[in-house]
Amino acid sequence: MDKVKIGPQPLVFPMPAFLVGANVEGKPNFMTVAWGGIACGDPPMVSVAIRHPRYTLKGMKENMTFSVNVASADQVKEVDFCGIKTGAKEDKVRVCKFKVFYGKVETAPMIEQCPVNLECKIEHMLDLGSHVLVVGKIEETYVSGKCFTGEHPDVKKIRPIGWTTLPANVYQELGDAVGSAFKVGLELK
Repeated sequence: MDKVKIGPQPLVFPMPAFLVGANVEGKPNFMTVAWGGIACGDPPMVSVAIRHPRYTLKGMKENMTFSVNVASADQVKEVDFCGIKTGAKEDKVRVCKFKVFYGKVETAPMIEQCPVNLECKIEHMLDLGSHVLVVGKIEETYVSGKCFTGEHPDVKKIRPIGWTTLPANVYQELGDAVGSAFKVGLELK
């Protein structure tokens, strides 16, 4: 077996590059989160893992709401900026020229330019050590009209990006399809 032990590591590829939003002291702020994903289907929930000192987490705790904004490949500079700068010192909305909107959860800011937005209320916060795992119930999902094919959101039109850690340390767009879900596996019979 050609395997190299590297110790316990959170290596899952690709990691998403979400822009998580929260109002902090009444002002919208966004941070980049790579550790997150779907937590439950019914009711629909999403989870994000955030380090304790993060400015955005302060706003999430204040309002018990947040948003997950799925950026497109065209927004890679904004995604990176929101990951390397703190909202405590930078007005990320101004610098990134985000158009902020709110839905039925009035304290969860969302980014109009992002093709997909999830508006969430916090259901659980779990202190795991270096990070807090925040689980949010999705109250509404917004998808840009231009990102549909027929009645369904189209990943090729959304163009989400993921982040790959070292050694590459890059943001990547999804690649080509490699097989039909719920079908290609049947070829193993």
